[in-house]
Amino acid sequence: MASALRTPSPHAARSGGSAVWPSLLLALVTSVLLDFCFPLAGPQRAWQPLLAWIALIPLLWALLHERAAAHPRYLRRAALAAYLCGVLWYVLNCYWIYRTMLLYGVNFPPIAAAGILLLFSAILGLYFGLFGLILAFFRRRFGLGPALILAPFLWTALDLAAARITSVPWDQLGYSQIDNLWLTRLAPIAGVYGITFVLVALNALFAAALLAPARRARIAAGATGIVLAFVLSCGDFVSPPPSPTSAYAVLLQPNNNVESDQSWHGPRWNGSVAWLIQQSQLTCSPAFAGMPGAPPLSAASSRPGWASCAQNSPPPGVVLWPETYSWFASNDPQTLAAMSALAHAAHAPVIAGMLGFDPNGVYNSALFVRANGSVAGRYDKIHLVPFGEYVPYEQLFFFAKTLTHQLSHLRPGTQRNVFHAGTHTFGTFICYESIFGNEIRQFTRNGAQVLVNLSDDGWYGDTSAPWQHLDMTRMRAVENHRWLLLDTNNGVTTVIDPRGRVTVSAPRHTLATLVARYGYDSTLTFYTRHGGLFAYACSLIVTLALAFALLRKPKARSL
Repeated sequence: MASALRTPSPHAARSGGSAVWPSLLLALVTSVLLDFCFPLAGPQRAWQPLLAWIALIPLLWALLHERAAAHPRYLRRAALAAYLCGVLWYVLNCYWIYRTMLLYGVNFPPIAAAGILLLFSAILGLYFGLFGLILAFFRRRFGLGPALILAPFLWTALDLAAARITSVPWDQLGYSQIDNLWLTRLAPIAGVYGITFVLVALNALFAAALLAPARRARIAAGATGIVLAFVLSCGDFVSPPPSPTSAYAVLLQPNNNVESDQSWHGPRWNGSVAWLIQQSQLTCSPAFAGMPGAPPLSAASSRPGWASCAQNSPPPGVVLWPETYSWFASNDPQTLAAMSALAHAAHAPVIAGMLGFDPNGVYNSALFVRANGSVAGRYDKIHLVPFGEYVPYEQLFFFAKTLTHQLSHLRPGTQRNVFHAGTHTFGTFICYESIFGNEIRQFTRNGAQVLVNLSDDGWYGDTSAPWQHLDMTRMRAVENHRWLLLDTNNGVTTVIDPRGRVTVSAPRHTLATLVARYGYDSTLTFYTRHGGLFAYACSLIVTLALAFALLRKPKARSL
């Protein structure tokens, strides 16, 4: 049997060409299924995570079925099919790049915006192409079984490469299960990579049910896959008791227009600061229970979940101002006076997003002000957005200086420092830094008892991007077992518990304030201590397997 898998039959070789187009189309079906696993311009629906258990089956079938393996150009065709699958997946999943460039680029025509999206997808699609090439190589060298066994290790290793090499670990497969309270128990141990591994392994098992030559093997693989997928997917419907809280935060949502001038002068400055001070003293605010919804909100409403209150425990643990285009600057006396007045009025520390200045340059920063009004320190964003906050390889991409209205030559920070307020510590990071699990865990390892993410998702409008970003941020709370306060310019402003659940949230696209309870935690998870050790182990296994495959003399002709 193993020999038959290594050397396709002459009949399969003769018919290999006829299977090329069906195989390619099946690979593209995986792109569509993967896209539906994630939020689509709104919160993820209950049925969407279920697709992750089968989304890769068409691609695996296209790469590994016998007729495809019989073709003389099998390896290159497998790589091409997987690559095109990856390109289409990124176009579908990250379509919001086109919208952002079209609306906010300087004199950017639609064809140029589409070109940026296609270039982005073409580069990241290479990971899919590499997956197809290596998997086909193993199928040719060792047979179907070893190739399917390798699949989850290889996919996880390539996810790690996407995070470390190109620094775009956007919507990796494990994020689709953020609402699965059983599967997310892997995150404090293996990070999102552990969840991804399980999903790919189950897809490989289902693929074996279609591809295995023996009927008994197909039945066993299919039955095992169905049972495991059913049991594990039940975690989507588990509702454990709420996580305990010990403090409350005031999250300010200014809803600034990312295109307009937000300069504050004279009466506008005085009115804006007065609003900040007044809102910071609220102990109850309109709120949704869970994700933002459509019904109108009222703090006085008796409907459960429509009001979020401090439960008579002032002062707040912290007051937050998000990353947003405002007139705040760390070297501006007016800004420092306003932050001091805000802290004094709230009797609480303040963490505020603003531009940071020092002799070395300008930063995207978060200023920490103690309850007594003194400045405790500043966090400078380390992982800047390429072509949004800086231009990589500036001499090569000289034209990119005009991609967006607000492109700045910002400098990256260097330290993931935490801020102390009394006996508690806060770890603050900015915007899309939340998609980098290995970086966020360092705040917790440095002593942060609660995580704070200041963000501005106004650039994305009502696309899928804010919701995708939210789910990736939720995974950081699970991996580190920390409460996470997400304060945004225009939503989703929310508080996330250590299990990744959205507890309460403010309405989107409105000037709003969210009063929300949270807790502190000092435990360190395995993932916090050791990071992506599991993903590195998968990478090592793939490397050793490749070395063995290259050194081992094949028994059949390598095509």
